[in-house]
Amino acid sequence: MHWADVLADQLLKEKKKHVLATGITPSGPIHIGNMREILTTDAVYRSIIEKGGNADFIYIADDFDPLRKVYPYLPKSYEKYVGKPISEIPCPCGEHKSYADHYLTSFLNSLEEIGVTPRVYRANEMYKNGEYNESIQIALENTDKIRKIIEKISKRKLPQEWLPFNIRCGKCERMTVAKPVLYEYPIIEYKCDCGYEGEVDIRKGGVGKLPWRVDWPARWKMLGVTFEPCGKDLATVGGARDTGAKIVEEVYEYPHPALLVYEFILLKGKGAMHSSKGTALSGEEMLKMTPPEVLRFLLMKNQPGKHIVFDSGLGLLNLVDEYDKEERVFFGVDEETKGMKDLRKTYELSQPHNISKTIPYQLPYRHLVTLIQIGENWDEVKKILLRTGQIPKDLKKEDEEHLKQRIEHVRYWLNKFAPDMLKFEVTKKIPKINFTEEQNAFLSIMHEKIRDIKWEPEEIHNAIYEISEEENLQIKTAFKTIYQIILGQEKGPRAGYFLSNLDKKFVLDRIAEAIK
Repeated sequence: MHWADVLADQLLKEKKKHVLATGITPSGPIHIGNMREILTTDAVYRSIIEKGGNADFIYIADDFDPLRKVYPYLPKSYEKYVGKPISEIPCPCGEHKSYADHYLTSFLNSLEEIGVTPRVYRANEMYKNGEYNESIQIALENTDKIRKIIEKISKRKLPQEWLPFNIRCGKCERMTVAKPVLYEYPIIEYKCDCGYEGEVDIRKGGVGKLPWRVDWPARWKMLGVTFEPCGKDLATVGGARDTGAKIVEEVYEYPHPALLVYEFILLKGKGAMHSSKGTALSGEEMLKMTPPEVLRFLLMKNQPGKHIVFDSGLGLLNLVDEYDKEERVFFGVDEETKGMKDLRKTYELSQPHNISKTIPYQLPYRHLVTLIQIGENWDEVKKILLRTGQIPKDLKKEDEEHLKQRIEHVRYWLNKFAPDMLKFEVTKKIPKINFTEEQNAFLSIMHEKIRDIKWEPEEIHNAIYEISEEENLQIKTAFKTIYQIILGQEKGPRAGYFLSNLDKKFVLDRIAEAIK
């Protein structure tokens, strides 16, 4: 049974109605490590609905959190905004309403593309609209109880004047430097490090916010959350998950949601992804280099508790190959092989939207890498595919759109992440090369031999090997000679497949020019 079904069954044993929650602070690029949380939740949500349960899927954008520091991707001028809510800090590119929206907008667009449609809550609106007011009052009335819970579980001592509320200074507008002096409902008197002394009325929205360890359990009660996964950093002994479970039960008198801890996604060669350190691959960027169903597949095929090492280089080609193989098995084109665990459910959960009734037209990702370096755009690639018989003349519109999408993903990957050894360019003119006598002889014979063969990969491949053996020429030299006259380099893609995708007359003319 797929892990999403197992979790759905566990939840439905408790009750039929559930609220599944996820969220993050949009303080930087939201990377594919964060995607694991929301896609894990989406998988459980889909499984509950499929089993006849009733579920809501919500996403909380913690955009009322303060900017904690000037991250590597920000200009030094942002130093003056540290401590202020990210929903009220200027957008880095100037095209969005705020700093938070700069990162949140692209992430929400990515969710739409990947088929995730939660109800979105924005923390800054919830606080300013007074939706947190009751939770804030309850927390302040239970300051001693919350203090004891946090100190006992986290093993850390809180300051003597600590209150479960981060005050927003009326002068500098920071939420990290004001210290409470006296609380008497509904007023908190405070002193700020900026020198300002003032007071806030907690009945007014937006005058501050609950600290994370209290905010999290407060929202569980407010929104009726019954399930929310979290990363292993929050689920460590004494972490926010432990204190949150105790606070929500003893202070807010609400049962803590079902626990699911997920492992991190590591970026090959860099380790765990951190937006704040600039070592992350954004979800938006991931969706530019690979189809959305493949990103979903990466997470659906792995148990949430298993860490994933994502390779944005050659490993991506292997991932797409693996997805395509499972797709062929799903549609009965190939036989299932060992290791294809929970194949049908994994494939179904990998689809962003509806499951196709017939298998989408497949062309190997690796082959597309070659084609887009021969044809400059989809129209040119399509001509190659039609000429070589790799697609039918009556290709369905949805299949053509599918291939066009893949071409764009491959192009982005090739430009941004592909290793140099895969890159080439068909030269407009033959490069100036001083060939050896044996190379010239090879080209002369090849020009004659390939005139009458079928312009197919295997035929071309065999012809090259036959000439090499007849002329006692090392096969490496034969291939090098071909790459030199067409690419101006000594290595390239598999020669038979590569040449078959070029126009035969172009190849013959290029060889003829080389042997003049």
